[in-house]
Amino acid sequence: MAKLVLLLGSNLGVKKTNLQKAIKELNTMVDKVVKQSKVYATDAWGNTEQEPFLNICVVIETSKTPEEVLMRTLMVEKKLGRVRTAKQYEPRIIDIDILFYDDLINNSHQLTIPHEHIADRRFTLTPLAELMPDFIHPVHKKTILDLWNECKDTLACKPIGTL
Repeated sequence: MAKLVLLLGSNLGVKKTNLQKAIKELNTMVDKVVKQSKVYATDAWGNTEQEPFLNICVVIETSKTPEEVLMRTLMVEKKLGRVRTAKQYEPRIIDIDILFYDDLINNSHQLTIPHEHIADRRFTLTPLAELMPDFIHPVHKKTILDLWNECKDTLACKPIGTL
């Protein structure tokens, strides 16, 4: 079984409910969520002229390939009402990013693992540091905690509880 790490985010509708529904669907469509971080309220990154997000990291033990995981996470997003547009950093009911798949490095046209912006985003590093501070990023060759300490992102990221 592979250790899959995902970041979930929502800034439309009832955000906490959206995250709960996404986790329920991931348990069915990908594999069992075995660990999850606290929920974090975070300012929007990239396009700050929108509602703040709620974000959470989850760890899933899966037998699915990275490509299967991508296909299934996209299906979960669609099922929950995500509408993709050509614009980046738009408001969304749910966003699911693949952060890590064990220590795999994959740079295909369809899928980049680890996610290329992990080290730049406090809203990603904060829940990751909670779950797996000593995990060594396979590209940067630093722990998640070290990357968190070095992160230049100053946007707010505050724990608000659990799901």
